[in-house]
Amino acid sequence: MCTRYISPEAGDIERAWHVGGRTPMRWAREVFPNYTGVFIRAAKDSATFERELVLGQWALIPWFAKERKLKFPTCNARSEELAAKATYKLPWERGQRCVIPAESFFEPCWETGKHVPWRFRQPSGEPWGLAGLWNTWTDKRTGEIVESYTMLTINADAHPLMSRMHRPDPKRPPHMQDKRSVIPIALEDVDAWLAGPAEQVAPLTRLAPADAFEGAPAAA
Repeated sequence: MCTRYISPEAGDIERAWHVGGRTPMRWAREVFPNYTGVFIRAAKDSATFERELVLGQWALIPWFAKERKLKFPTCNARSEELAAKATYKLPWERGQRCVIPAESFFEPCWETGKHVPWRFRQPSGEPWGLAGLWNTWTDKRTGEIVESYTMLTINADAHPLMSRMHRPDPKRPPHMQDKRSVIPIALEDVDAWLAGPAEQVAPLTRLAPADAFEGAPAAA
């Protein structure tokens, strides 16, 4: 599971996704769970499709939450469970999909027996657009409206690179570790991901090939 990423500069987001230039905002460049970051979605209040850049909490707050701070993590969501898991079921059914801009992201490698953070970039140097879901939650006590989002992941047990990440479970065989990978959304697929019908979206929820990732220990 990814629990740390670097957000691009505002100008890089505008150039890559053509969004955000008219709505100046500030957010943390290094993003951890429960920090404020940005995500791209289909504009909520537009009569026609357009993209909008939104500030939100990286940890999706479900509709049934009684308070903003949750007792369980929601910064990542298993893509295979979206339709069944209560936390994500409604956003998934409603098509509340988003793209999370990321200059790079981090995963832990345990091949040495110790936690060694690896940093992953695109070989092209362009920022990632990572698949996510968003939700809007209202605090019933205060009336505060909070935007939030989660990053989708997919099983990577058979992936030559991403299967090397995360601490192995000695009780599980190698092909059943449930190692996870983020899901990049290519620039040409962004609009389909944000607003397309289910038959268009399903093929986009896939494991990216190894050559899509440029990874190395973060200290290197």
